[in-house]
Amino acid sequence: MRVFLLAILLFAITLNAFSQKDKKTLVAVKTQAAPKIDGELDDAAWLNVPVATDFVQLRPNAGTHETTAERTEVKIIYDNEAIYIGARMYEKDPAKIAREFATRDQVGNADFIGVIFDTYKDGINASGFFVTATNGQFDAKYALPNAEGNSEDPTWNAVWISKVKIDSQGWTAEIKVPYSALRFAKKDIQTWGMNIIRKRQNTQQQLFWNELDPKQNGFINQEGILTGIEKIAPPVRLAFFPYFSTYVNHYPYNTAGVPNTKASVNGGMDVKYGINESFTLDLTLIPDFGQVQSDNKILNLTPFEVKYNENRPFFTEGTELFNKGNLFYTRRVGGQPINYNDAYNNLQPGETVVSNPTETKLINAFKLSGRTSKGLGIGLFNGVTNTAYATIEDSVGKQRQVETSPLTNYNILVLDQNLKYNSSVTLINTNVNRFGKDYSADVGGFVFNLNNKKNSYNLSGYGLMSNKFYKAEQTVTGYNYNLTFGKTLGNFTWSVSQDRVDKKYDPNDLGILFNNNYLDHNINLSLANYKPRHLFTKWSLWTNTYSSYRVSPYSYQYFNQNFGAEANFKNFWYANFNGHIRLSGNDFYEPRVPGRVFKTPETFIFNLNLQTNEAKPFSVGVFYSNKWLNRYDGKGTDVELFYNYRVSNKFSVGGDFMVSPRINYTGFATIANDNTTPIFALRNEQTVQNIFNVKYTFTNIMGLTFRLRHYWSKVNNKQFFDLAPNGALANLVTADFDHNVDRNFNTWNIDMIYVWQFSPGSEISLAWKQSAQSYTNEGNQNYYHNFKDTYNLPQNNNLSVKVLYYVDFQSLRKHHKG
Repeated sequence: MRVFLLAILLFAITLNAFSQKDKKTLVAVKTQAAPKIDGELDDAAWLNVPVATDFVQLRPNAGTHETTAERTEVKIIYDNEAIYIGARMYEKDPAKIAREFATRDQVGNADFIGVIFDTYKDGINASGFFVTATNGQFDAKYALPNAEGNSEDPTWNAVWISKVKIDSQGWTAEIKVPYSALRFAKKDIQTWGMNIIRKRQNTQQQLFWNELDPKQNGFINQEGILTGIEKIAPPVRLAFFPYFSTYVNHYPYNTAGVPNTKASVNGGMDVKYGINESFTLDLTLIPDFGQVQSDNKILNLTPFEVKYNENRPFFTEGTELFNKGNLFYTRRVGGQPINYNDAYNNLQPGETVVSNPTETKLINAFKLSGRTSKGLGIGLFNGVTNTAYATIEDSVGKQRQVETSPLTNYNILVLDQNLKYNSSVTLINTNVNRFGKDYSADVGGFVFNLNNKKNSYNLSGYGLMSNKFYKAEQTVTGYNYNLTFGKTLGNFTWSVSQDRVDKKYDPNDLGILFNNNYLDHNINLSLANYKPRHLFTKWSLWTNTYSSYRVSPYSYQYFNQNFGAEANFKNFWYANFNGHIRLSGNDFYEPRVPGRVFKTPETFIFNLNLQTNEAKPFSVGVFYSNKWLNRYDGKGTDVELFYNYRVSNKFSVGGDFMVSPRINYTGFATIANDNTTPIFALRNEQTVQNIFNVKYTFTNIMGLTFRLRHYWSKVNNKQFFDLAPNGALANLVTADFDHNVDRNFNTWNIDMIYVWQFSPGSEISLAWKQSAQSYTNEGNQNYYHNFKDTYNLPQNNNLSVKVLYYVDFQSLRKHHKG
């Protein structure tokens, strides 16, 4: 393997490099009189300004140039305060302009125009500003793809101004982006990377000013060039976001001494400060995240934790630097106390746990990030969470407290250097320091991403080391590395990778890794065609071969062979299918007892997905999956139906219904009373999830959303087994265990939120949340009776109002001078 990887590296170094297509160039013009931002391009400032036009499709017909009758024309001017974009989008039939209303950062079914600025011209990092035909605003940061493969961060927000107009020729847009919303080097002459995007929803056309080649890897690196910007000075970037919130919570405890209704008042502030032209400090003091969307909780039958999405704005916005190496799982900060279960250990007779917080309280956090003119990105994150306590009460009402989490400091330092050809190398370190008896942790290493000049081959990977520092024990050190090499340009692409994690590597104090102690190999092959032909505008075939081995002691774990195909149709429908073959393997985690193994059966999975044209008033998608297990005639099915009906440009309803029965599955059931013997079961499982959404948008700055989710999952154990030393299921001999381990889990959530952005950067939000949850061992209930019981559970209702106000230092200074 080492010789093979060395040969690949030498091959990459000796590749012949060829230049890309010539990039388009647009010259920005300085204006002495700023245009009025009203959507009308009749100001004198727009006269005699060069025009960016002749946009080229990426989708659905890659490489097709726009027609003269439906062309796009964009001009860019600037002054000492901001950069301005003036755009005209021609349409033969303006009635076909899609114009669904949506609030901030929600495009909906609307045509849009957007400009992406790469102010350091590194081909990797950029900021995008988009406006829809209803003047809805959307902005985003762009960087190299993160662990989930995403290069766009839509949670980033800036304060800027836009207006649009629809007329007989199509529609127009004017955008003002203050320099306070951008970072750029302090140079007399600026040369930026830039691309402009237009989306025509009716025909599903996505067009770019500088053509994007779908066969080429990357997005920002295929930008054009913006010149002509001279002698602009980065402003003082200082803004305050004070907030005030109040909450009323009602839960029917109906217990003496415990009020059913509680109220609270909160206040705090976020601060954004531009330390210089390149670096920004984001600080949150006494943050309030009470109005974020509820988690999609599930019944977890695996030996691993559930990874939830991050919905807190401070942790989703502008974190592209901190995602290097996949070491930052933001839910750790303010997450479950490290010793949460200590509250239930060593309870005395008659004692009960009165309260046990499931989250630690975030006191403050800050992010410092930016990039120098030499391409060095620097990121520093720090967060502090308070001590957490559980309250325990005895039979006579006497209470005591148990510390479940100490005062804790979370820290990340990132140094990310851009290299030629859209390449980069990164040093990263994460640290968790706990002030108390608990251990502290540290993870550090390097990440690299290297491309040749043509951007046709890529070599990437990382090397990481983790340390756990105990107060009275020896430090535990572990290692992890990944190496990936592949062809990234052309219709046919491929990659090979190796990932090795030793048994002591553990990044989970601030990152997330489900298990360690493995050596994995992965081979990916893909063939795509982007030329419209017959029924298709695009199709692709792919295959993936994946093998996994335990490192210590060395042992085979599993082997997967995966394959699939996808297609985009000329009627704008989309379909894909894929199959997965997993050979019988060794699962060292399912038994939940160190040193034991579970022999997994051969498994075959077939998936099919079909989606209709999302631009139509009614769109629907179907997902179907069948699973066959070569043991006890095991079978599994997933059927999912998701839909959206746009009643009008302001009102829409949608939903997602999924049912997932599992018949004759085998898995871990419980541990025998000796705490060393795993008990397995043959079982039937049933899961049903129903999500219903309603959206009404009054204007592009005011809207109401309603989301209802009901999730039900049950497990009915039919037969129990002992686990043989070789991992096979054996006839039950052990009798000393709890046989009543069927499971029935329900969760019900309503999130209804009204938002009014009463001025740029400032908003008022009103939220109502209702929730209920139950967990029992009644595995024989059907869906109807279960839903009825869930509806009758005690409901937790929470009503909150939050006011967030944006205060710009520059505006204050101008007002004071005036």
